[in-house]
Order: sequence, then structure tokens, then C-alpha cells
Amino acid sequence: MPERRPNAQRTRETRGKILWAARTLFAERGYAAASTPAIVAAAKVTRGAMYHHFPDKAAVFAGVVNAELADVGRRMGKAAQTNTDPVEQLILGGEAYVLAMAEPGRRRILLVEGAAVLGSQRIEALRGQHLKVRLEAGLRQIVAAGIVPELPIGPLADLLAALFDRIALTADRENFTGYRLALRALVGGLKVPPPPTGDFVLG
Repeated sequence: MPERRPNAQRTRETRGKILWAARTLFAERGYAAASTPAIVAAAKVTRGAMYHHFPDKAAVFAGVVNAELADVGRRMGKAAQTNTDPVEQLILGGEAYVLAMAEPGRRRILLVEGAAVLGSQRIEALRGQHLKVRLEAGLRQIVAAGIVPELPIGPLADLLAALFDRIALTADRENFTGYRLALRALVGGLKVPPPPTGDFVLG
């Protein structure tokens, strides 16, 4: 007689199958073309099972986005841990982000369709939970280590996130080395004290 699995395990497995099937379809076809029946068929679950775990396709997409961002965040953290210099950790985390975003379909899901499907506030909240929190922690380390004077952490984290996104959208295997060198130069520049504060007026 087959061993009965605990309900919590069955729930995780069913959710995992739905999310993996949906992730594959979102990556290949895009959100609009990945129908709910196609997700159900690819996951090999019933329609009722899918709606038991997710109220609609947008919720499935949100689950996929959350899982993708969690994986990217883990890779950033793992890469940063290979060095003890705070600036180098930030650089290594940025490189890991770009490499993680090169996974097939990931840029489409996170950078192209994420905001359009979930809305800018929702996607930014998820990105903040998994990614921005790491950038802010790294920047606080740099300030705490006395490498640079105190900087506005939130705005600087936003600028670095935009930089990483731009590289992720543009870089490929052929020109990644050039982007990597530029990334190191820009982030490494944090070691240079910023100019004196003063009024800045947009002309």
C-alpha cells in the first residue's frame, strides 16, 4: 500500500507543479497567451485543484514572480558571501543578478510583463522584499565600514537596481564582459567620497 503523504506536503507539491508549468508557459508564450486550461494541462492537475490554490491566473503569475525573485535574491546573497569587502560584495551581487536574469524567460516575466500584469506597486513590493533589501543592506555595510560618508540609502539602492535591470535587459554572452567591467567601475566608484552637498536645480 503506497505511503500517504502529509497534507502540507501534497499542498506544496501541487502548488509547485502549477507554478512550474505556469512559469514555462509564461516564459514561452507570454502572460496573455498562456491560458488557464493550458496551465492546468501542463501541470497535470484538475481545474478545481488550481483554483483551490490560486483564485485566478494573475495570482498564479504573482506566485511565479515571487518564486523567480526569491531565486535571484538567493543567488545574489550566495555570490556576495564569497568576499568580505563590502563594495566587492555589492559588485558580486550585481553580477549574480545579471547572470540570474539571463535564465530563459526570466527577463520576460520579471522585467517586461511583471509591472504590466501585477501593477507597478505590487511588483516593486515583491522586488523590494527579495532584491532591494539586499542592496540596502550592502550599502549600509559600506557606510558602516567608513568606506564612504553617509549616503541616502533608499535612493541609491533604487539607482543601483535600475542599473542592474538595464544591464540585465541589454547584456548577452557576447558583450557581458564589457558590461561587467562598466558595472565594476561604477559601483567601485562608491569608494570615492561624493562631492560636497549643495542645492541642485533642474534647468
